[in-house]
Amino acid sequence: MAAGTLVAGVALSMGETSSAAKAAPGDTDSDATVANVVVTGAITLTNLTSSFTLTGSPGQTVDTADPVDFTVTTNNFAGYTVTVFPAAGELLGTAGNPETIPTGSLLVERIPGGPFVPLARGTPVEVFRKTAPSAADGDDFSHDYRITIPFVRPDTYSGTINYVATTL
Repeated sequence: MAAGTLVAGVALSMGETSSAAKAAPGDTDSDATVANVVVTGAITLTNLTSSFTLTGSPGQTVDTADPVDFTVTTNNFAGYTVTVFPAAGELLGTAGNPETIPTGSLLVERIPGGPFVPLARGTPVEVFRKTAPSAADGDDFSHDYRITIPFVRPDTYSGTINYVATTL
């Protein structure tokens, strides 16, 4: 009897293997995934005029011949500001010239058509504010600088002015 039981067990096992389910033509299965697009906030300041020149004689008040231009692009719906500040406290002459011009003598136009205010190292001056996002291709701006030429030796006095665009 033990031998018959063994044979029946083998037959049963073989029957289970041969009766496995097979997919019929046209059967399908599906699943899905979720697409997530994370849009981060961004702000860029581009197309900044690389330099500008104010030319005049001592005592003369002069404005920039060509305005300083820049573009701000942001998707921040609260808006943004643009500030400027000098990198140093003085405009320096060329090598060998010990004289300087204080950056506070240099005035910046706060908002196009607005008042001119002095620059001060460590104190950013807001030159523009907008409480909405920029246009998709950016907002273009132009503004001027002014100085009353001080009594210093003839030379070109230079210094860096930093522009910073900040989201609100």
